[in-house]
Amino acid sequence: MKSMKLNSPLQQTLQQTVSELSRTSSLYGLCHECDDGAPLPSGPVLAEIVELCREILFPGFYGKSNISSQTLVYHIGVCVERLHGLLAGQIQAARCLPSYCSNTTPQTDAGEVAVAFIGRLPALRAVLATDVEATFNGDPAAESIGEIISCYPVIKAITNYRIAHELLLLGVPLIPRIITEMAHSETGIDIHPAATIGSHFTIDHGTGVVIGATCIIGNNVKLYQGVTLGAKSFPLDEKGNPIKGIPRHPILEDNVIVYSNATVLGRITIARDSVIGGNVWVTESTKPGEQILQGKKIRSYAKESLVKPEDYGGL
Repeated sequence: MKSMKLNSPLQQTLQQTVSELSRTSSLYGLCHECDDGAPLPSGPVLAEIVELCREILFPGFYGKSNISSQTLVYHIGVCVERLHGLLAGQIQAARCLPSYCSNTTPQTDAGEVAVAFIGRLPALRAVLATDVEATFNGDPAAESIGEIISCYPVIKAITNYRIAHELLLLGVPLIPRIITEMAHSETGIDIHPAATIGSHFTIDHGTGVVIGATCIIGNNVKLYQGVTLGAKSFPLDEKGNPIKGIPRHPILEDNVIVYSNATVLGRITIARDSVIGGNVWVTESTKPGEQILQGKKIRSYAKESLVKPEDYGGL
């Protein structure tokens, strides 16, 4: 192969491009400099952490499938030990972010944070069991619990969310958002790790669902595909930038159902037992038992209500 001439147009273009791309003025906020060789969290390692968590929470359905009562303790022990080592390293890497490094508050050792997270796994499994139950009971097409755990996107997405939420509560930066975005890419379900979601939660089909950071969702809530629980507007500061950290997403109380492609916006309350029909736009709070259907508001406070599906075209 002929060597490239030192002053050839290609050489000059390459040198000029490298010089422009290396200018500090063009890199503000776009370049992460590693101190002492400490990189940001690794996508592949975090993917392994998620798979280890799934394997621990649903043994036999994820990871090794040849699990028995004789090998279960050993298997989970090996997974937990590896999870601790990987997670502690990734938590330490996440702390290299400039925004985190500027925090002068003394920080708990990354290994201790990993231990605290692992200690929450039994409770996490317990609440995920309610999500599996709600998904199975809510879908007549489901033939077994194993099918729900193995195939249904909501279980993968809600598992990632619940893992990420616990890490967020423990003060871990960046990693919770990466983990929920992994589920977003895998399932099409976008749940912010800061959202609060109760037990027996399910999403039918799931594609296109968005749940914002300050959402509060109660128990026994069911969403369908395409539902958005979003913000109505963004208050701005004196510089015209959105003010962060204020409640701006909906509250869904217990036993709420939101049908496909509904959009619920702002810090409003969808009261217990409410039903939001498909393809509606909701920006006002409801009262208990209300049904919001294609622009109509139907109040149904008791089970013996005379309201019939044919009165409003069905759900």
